[in-house]
Amino acid sequence: MPISLSRRRAAVAVFVLLLGTGAAAAAPQPVTIRIDNFTFTPAELSVPAGTTVTWINGDDIPHTVVAVDKSFRSKALDTGDSYSQTLSTPGTVAYFCGLHPHMTGRITVTP
Repeated sequence: MPISLSRRRAAVAVFVLLLGTGAAAAAPQPVTIRIDNFTFTPAELSVPAGTTVTWINGDDIPHTVVAVDKSFRSKALDTGDSYSQTLSTPGTVAYFCGLHPHMTGRITVTP
């Protein structure tokens, strides 16, 4: 028994609607953290999972970015150098400068 034109249109409309809900989710915007005057700015922030965070060294001496849980570690960043990390797992990421451990920061990754 053939499917009526109105049922086919309804099925296509439902398919497009369901497909559209998945495609509508936008990727998180990248975030930048500045390294200046021996501080990470901002020192604390919250980002959605999947966000790429970039640290840029504006100081005239090298710094590193090291996760406390050892999930990532940058090379020494000279003036103007940057390091990027995509944070995909919800939770809190504490980090510090491996050369100057008093420099700390924290990022909350939300689902």
